[in-house]
Amino acid sequence: MQTMPRIERESLLTLEAYAKQRSAFRAKVMAHKKDRTVHLGEHVTLIFEDELTIRYQIQEMLRVERIFEEEGIQHELDAYNPLVPDGRNFKATLMIEYPESEERRLRLAELKGIEDRVWVQVEGCERVYAIADEDLERENEEKTSSVHFLRFELSEEMAKALKYGVALAIGVDHSAYDAALEPVPANVRNSLASDLA
Repeated sequence: MQTMPRIERESLLTLEAYAKQRSAFRAKVMAHKKDRTVHLGEHVTLIFEDELTIRYQIQEMLRVERIFEEEGIQHELDAYNPLVPDGRNFKATLMIEYPESEERRLRLAELKGIEDRVWVQVEGCERVYAIADEDLERENEEKTSSVHFLRFELSEEMAKALKYGVALAIGVDHSAYDAALEPVPANVRNSLASDLA
C-alpha cells in the first residue's frame, strides 16, 4: 500500500506568487473539476477531490485569511491533506443545494443520514457506501448539514477493474432522495480512475 500523497509546505506558493498566478490556476482547476463533478438529481452534487482541487482550496484559504505564518500554514495543511485520496479510495465533497432557505430547512430535516447513503459501484462489484464526516459531526437532532466530506474505500479488485476500463455508477438511495448516474460519463470515470494506485 502506497503512502498517502501529501501537499507539502515547500510546494505551496507564497501569497504574492499565488496572487500573480491565481486567475490562470483557478481556470485550470475549474476545468479540472468539470471531470470530477457528479450531479445526482437536481439537489445533490458530488465534487471528487484530488491533489489539485485540495491544493487550490489551501491556496485560497491562505489568500482569503492572509495567512503567512508557518503555524497557520501548517494548520491548513493538516486540515486539508486528509481530503486527498490515497490511491485506494475516492474522496468527495457532498453538497445539498436548495436555493430557497425555507425549503432548504425542511429538506435538510428530511434528509438526515443522506451522507451515509451515497454510493459508488464498479461494474460487476458490490456498492461501496460512503464513510462520512470523519473530521467532525455535521448532523444534529433536527437536520443534516448541506455540506459533507465523504470517503469511498475500494478493494484492489475494484481499483484494477476501473483501471482496466469497466463502468462506474454513482448514486444515493435515501428514503427521501433517490438518484443515480449509471454509468457516469467516460471523462468522469477516467478522471476518478486516475486517483487509484
